[in-house]
Amino acid sequence: MGFEGKVAIVSGSASGMGQQTARRLAERGAAIVLNDIDATKLQSAVAEFRNSGWSVIGSTADISNRAEVDQMVKEAIDAFGRIDILVNNAGMERAGALRKLSEADWDSTINVNLKGAFLCAQAVHGHMVGKKYGRVINISSRAWLGGPGQAPYSSAKAGLVGLTRTLALELGRNGITVNCVAPGLIHTPMWDQLPEKDKIYLRSKIPTQELGDADDVANAVLFFADEAAGFISGQVLYVCGGRSLFAG
Repeated sequence: MGFEGKVAIVSGSASGMGQQTARRLAERGAAIVLNDIDATKLQSAVAEFRNSGWSVIGSTADISNRAEVDQMVKEAIDAFGRIDILVNNAGMERAGALRKLSEADWDSTINVNLKGAFLCAQAVHGHMVGKKYGRVINISSRAWLGGPGQAPYSSAKAGLVGLTRTLALELGRNGITVNCVAPGLIHTPMWDQLPEKDKIYLRSKIPTQELGDADDVANAVLFFADEAAGFISGQVLYVCGGRSLFAG
């Protein structure tokens, strides 16, 4: 599995799953466009990648803003001349009971998780169509199946599944595959801050009784991004230890 000569944009990649995915792509030869709205974290990530000898640029584009997304794609083309892989990883969540959620909670969650993926896919698709090749991987969540207190987030992630299926149908004849990775509970700093009773409860919901890590998600993305996966499109791959076998 190699990506020499390929160029990948990974949104929300200054840290966490996005950065690890970008790192694995870079290790295998891809040139990388790192993206994040946190300029300080992004600068640090770009420096780390360059110190490793990898081809990389950074973009602080807000992916929910069309003009900024278009500028990010222009910068990618100016720097590397092509775009082969798009990983729509950036996401955020506003959680709470239905009666307590605000319109702003809904709007911000939908804008980042769903509108952002749409804008990024729209911005790169012409460059992929022109080469008759492309890989788009959307990072949804097991939560698209539903979860208490997750109305905006579950709705946005369900929308990503619908977007994945639609774009797979629309773009397939142009050599572009579109697939979706749906993580479950992944070990992040946020997990470490949870009360022990919450950790015990959440683990009990996972058939394997184990959390995933960022590499588990990155490996799934690399599978879909590989040239050898060209006959796989419109699919959802759960990375959740079996948690997707039931909702709630």
